Amino acid sequence: MSQQKKFIYQVEEGKEGSDGRPSVGPVFRSIFAKDGFPEPIEGMDSCWDVFRMAVEKYPNNPMLGRREIVDGKAGKYVWQTYQEVYDIVIKLGNSLRSCGVKEKAKCGIYGANSPEWIISMEACNAHGLYCVPLYDTLGAGAVEFIISHSEVSIVFVEEKKIDELFKTCPNATEYMKTVVSFGSVTSEQKEQAENFGLVIYAWHEFLKLGEGKQHELPIKTKSDICTIMYTSGTTGDPKGVMISNESIVTLIAGVIRLLKSANEGLTVKDVYLSYLPLAHIFDRVIEECFIQHGAAIGFWRGDIKMLIEDLGELKPTIFCAVPRVLDRVYSGLQQKLSAGGILKKFMFDSAFSYKFGHMKKGQSHVEASPICDKLVFSKVKQGLGGNVRIILSGAAPLATHVESFLRVVACCHVLQGYGLTESCAGTFVSLPDELDMVGTVGPPVPNVDIRLESVPEMEYDALARTPRGDVGEWQPNGSMKIIDRKKNIFKLSQGEYVAVENLENIYGEVQAVDSVWVYGNSFESFLVAIANPNQHILERWAAENGVSGDFSAICQNAKAKEFILGELVKIAKEKKMKGFEIVKAIHLDPVAFDMERDLLTPTYKKKRPQLLKHYQTVIDEMYKTTNEKLASRG
Repeated sequence: MSQQKKFIYQVEEGKEGSDGRPSVGPVFRSIFAKDGFPEPIEGMDSCWDVFRMAVEKYPNNPMLGRREIVDGKAGKYVWQTYQEVYDIVIKLGNSLRSCGVKEKAKCGIYGANSPEWIISMEACNAHGLYCVPLYDTLGAGAVEFIISHSEVSIVFVEEKKIDELFKTCPNATEYMKTVVSFGSVTSEQKEQAENFGLVIYAWHEFLKLGEGKQHELPIKTKSDICTIMYTSGTTGDPKGVMISNESIVTLIAGVIRLLKSANEGLTVKDVYLSYLPLAHIFDRVIEECFIQHGAAIGFWRGDIKMLIEDLGELKPTIFCAVPRVLDRVYSGLQQKLSAGGILKKFMFDSAFSYKFGHMKKGQSHVEASPICDKLVFSKVKQGLGGNVRIILSGAAPLATHVESFLRVVACCHVLQGYGLTESCAGTFVSLPDELDMVGTVGPPVPNVDIRLESVPEMEYDALARTPRGDVGEWQPNGSMKIIDRKKNIFKLSQGEYVAVENLENIYGEVQAVDSVWVYGNSFESFLVAIANPNQHILERWAAENGVSGDFSAICQNAKAKEFILGELVKIAKEKKMKGFEIVKAIHLDPVAFDMERDLLTPTYKKKRPQLLKHYQTVIDEMYKTTNEKLASRG
């Protein structure tokens, strides 16, 4: 049985606190690194080597693919081989050097994932330039900040982002001198650029600059910086994390060791759908791993509504997602089940219970019930293209009920990871077929050492029997459970500390809400919440309870608020929450928290200061009326 397994071992004792510093727990390491950390591959010292060695080994393998648009309709994926991509990268590098870009210069890349994004990145890697992704999902303010802060001198930009880039002028032109479009450039844009003192090139025009020239590639070392990745930051300006070649090649070695140890190693036959922003470390390192193995990367069309269709055409084997995407998959399946009639739902539920029961007894998802997979769950697998063997969720916490559900019905491994930009993404990842890792981010990857630091004010003790600290809690099998983040801890007026992210994860399990933000402060004794209700469930409830009006009107209805609040209180009691952790008032917003209103980061983390600013009036009103009610009762 999996309970007896332990996936970490201790390499150093814990230490008691001293001189005002909190105590720290023991240092642990992955069992897969018992005989030492994996060494990076011989001769692979930089990100350029990752690509160069793949080209030497797999020149004719398909590398980058995009859907061909015929008569306005998306057709099949059309591929460029590793060798073809390499030839363009060399040309692009020669063009960069020909227009005066020197080693260690900062080169911005601005746009949605595309073959040109990767080609521009590899040209930077070839010539020892610092690749600086500019967020596709942040406004001009942040783009301007990053260009000026990192002193970007040349920017590669998606065609439809050129006008957005120009909004950073004239301020950004202190450093930015050259702009290269991934596609074409209009005569108006040429004129605009000239007025700003910029030179702008269309993609093919820029490639011609280096024709007939052959610039030597500089020697790259492990310690060289290959990218400056700006984290979106839930507070203040974006922060630039300088990532070295060594960080990425070391992580690749760790991922290879991890996947091989779990019998899920990558091969040349693997296919990846590139849609999570390359401007984030999560997607960047996954794509580096695919390149290292000579595998194929197909790009989406840039529209979330068409993602499932792109999946169906590409048929990826590994699907990386943020919880927001997996929540959509889950809600979509739940709605189909509700609409499918009683018999279908009964069949599905019976198959689910049967297979889940066998998985709980320690059987792998493949062995648990081949017959249920074939007759019931294969449709779910087909919905993801039919070939997915691993779904990896990262960037934010995945709700436990969604993870358990997908582990059963998706007919593949569903793993959750945790990492920071600063730690070059991977720090923890759960393991295939270990069901008791649900709700955790698994053990450490085999190229890091981990220890917890106590948080005395929260009574988190890293030396306790169940060690807790900083953000996590060790589980008996060596998995880490993320219980909060230090900056999301606040105090109520009676002095109780609240770990808000943990509460939101629990409240998020309520099917009637799609998203919930919990708020409290040290001047009030109780918590309030803003929720985005699930439209399908709330409208069905309204019809059954005689509440009329459209979705927005229902959200304003006092009975609807009572219903949603009741659902939150019910789960709070089920999960034995403390009295002060139970939300006392709620506001329903029919419009989901979004980036357009600056309420979410590009990885869908809540921006708490911005949420407060946006909903301040509503929050004040909730506190006022609830306090009045409490006073009248008192």
